[in-house]
Amino acid sequence: MLEEKLTDAIVEELKRQAANQPHLLKVERADDAKASQELIVNGKIDLAALVMVIAGSVAGGP
Repeated sequence: MLEEKLTDAIVEELKRQAANQPHLLKVERADDAKASQELIVNGKIDLAALVMVIAGSVAGGP
């Protein structure tokens, strides 16, 4: 399903950004469960990178 693919892509990109700069960004998911539709984000997000991931996901990229 497209919604699941987009959700996974967004969450994984935000987690990647947080891992690269933990002092600037913190990302948490309720119980870190895949089924959760809630995400807690605190900090700076590289919006250009996030948009690229979303566009790639919609276009069928990895």
